[in-house]
Amino acid sequence: MSTRRRKPLAKPAAPHTEMETEEDVEDLDEASEVIPYNYSITAYGADYPVDSIVKRMQVDDIIVPRFSWEAEKESQIVGFQREYVWPRPKADRFIESLLLGLPVPGIFLVKEPSGRLLVLDGHQRLFTLRAYYDGVINSAEYRLEDNVQKQFVDKRYRDLETLDRRRLDDSIIHATVIRQDDPADDQSSIYLIFERLNTGGVNLQPQEIRVALYHGEFVRVLRTLNDNAAWRQLFGKKSRRLKDMEMILRFFAFYYYSEKYKSPMKDFLNRYMGKNRDLARQSESDLTSIFEKTTNAIVKGIGHAAFRPVRAINAAVVDSIMVGTAHRVASGPISRIGQLAEHYNQLLKDKEYAGAIETGTSQEANVEARLRLATKAFASIK
Repeated sequence: MSTRRRKPLAKPAAPHTEMETEEDVEDLDEASEVIPYNYSITAYGADYPVDSIVKRMQVDDIIVPRFSWEAEKESQIVGFQREYVWPRPKADRFIESLLLGLPVPGIFLVKEPSGRLLVLDGHQRLFTLRAYYDGVINSAEYRLEDNVQKQFVDKRYRDLETLDRRRLDDSIIHATVIRQDDPADDQSSIYLIFERLNTGGVNLQPQEIRVALYHGEFVRVLRTLNDNAAWRQLFGKKSRRLKDMEMILRFFAFYYYSEKYKSPMKDFLNRYMGKNRDLARQSESDLTSIFEKTTNAIVKGIGHAAFRPVRAINAAVVDSIMVGTAHRVASGPISRIGQLAEHYNQLLKDKEYAGAIETGTSQEANVEARLRLATKAFASIK
């Protein structure tokens, strides 16, 4: 988070280009925040035969969440895990360990209210198992290579000797199964557990975790709105870390529930996303209508650089300008669209507003101030 105070520009900066990086967003994830918690959690151990795990994965009783552009296009669950990254020798040795009856590391599963199990940790192992049983890995036929014992070399699952196949089927994977009992509707403790498991490589961002943890109709709507033409003009190219999707979530959370805001920011967003996971609070039509009216008005009235008062996208500017504009368009059409830019420029010069978008942006006082000032600034536009 930047702590250097900037002088707001009276005129929006020049439109951004595709060369700017996706990390060019100030103050978005509040990733350093510590979430206070008090939960009731049940955790227990379960031993699953390998063939049972594979069958459950094949019918989506066990879900391996992932993120890729292919998954997004196919409307699959995304989140938590990166793409499959195990090299073939490591994958083959894992299968060999099971064929030899050797113990392997356990996995973590989350039991959802529906009874389905979401893989929290163990993606690489489970992906390898399913690939071997299906006979295909990374679009190639899966035969064990020459880095395993001689009797297994070049063997597909269906080529295994009967005793070897039974030994593999009957091998045990130990799972720690976690269920949040209270609160029952937001899975916020699971978010914290994953943050603590997420220690290797490049840490996942909060929204990457949310889209898997709260997969459902709301995620589908967020993904659809993220393709909105006006929004793409305002934000720029798609973020591979889902930062653009997080800002849409943040807009809805503040527009509908700003009076319930309490820091930390990411906990507020977690709870809102959990509660509206199945669109029980706001419908798809309501969300789509206010989002489209708001983004269209901002593009026409302020311009493509509305979220960039200096250079980078400022997340606090995004949420306040979106919320302020949304309240205005919700009251009726804007006939003098040019007034938006005039009121926007005056808002950027307001010292209280500047303070609320530059430092401590997740503090309750600053959130209240910038939403109040932006709403007031646009309320009188004809």
